[in-house]
Amino acid sequence: MKLYAVIDTNVLVSALLRWDSVPGRLLEQALTGSIIPLLCDEIMAEYENVLRRKKFSFKEQDIQVVTEGLRTRGIFLDPEKVEEIFSDPKDIIFYAVTMEAKKKHDAYLVTGNIKHFPVKPFVVTPREMLTILETGLWLIQEEDSGDK
Repeated sequence: MKLYAVIDTNVLVSALLRWDSVPGRLLEQALTGSIIPLLCDEIMAEYENVLRRKKFSFKEQDIQVVTEGLRTRGIFLDPEKVEEIFSDPKDIIFYAVTMEAKKKHDAYLVTGNIKHFPVKPFVVTPREMLTILETGLWLIQEEDSGDK
């Protein structure tokens, strides 16, 4: 059974700033564990752009490990337009990919900026996502919905 999640860029930034953090543990799960990253070309382009900003000074090797790892393990979707209004238009694509995935699977949107998104049970913080993963709550939800 798999846990599907769209990971907001701020989570990747936080993980790269401090690997031994909650976002770092979440990213590790996305790269090697139980979380299947949900992506699209626009999300990957944002990851690449933001992680290469001079203000972060991330090592190119670390950026490549993260982006290639997500690309390799992830599932690319072509989302439909969503009707919700967002204060930051760049956030729409993350929500849209999550909504597209939810048509077939339980899926989450993991963000450090929870207030930027509609209040929905599937929009969670990195800590909430790890709790869902560690407690197996998603397995129960998957069984209830019939997803396998």
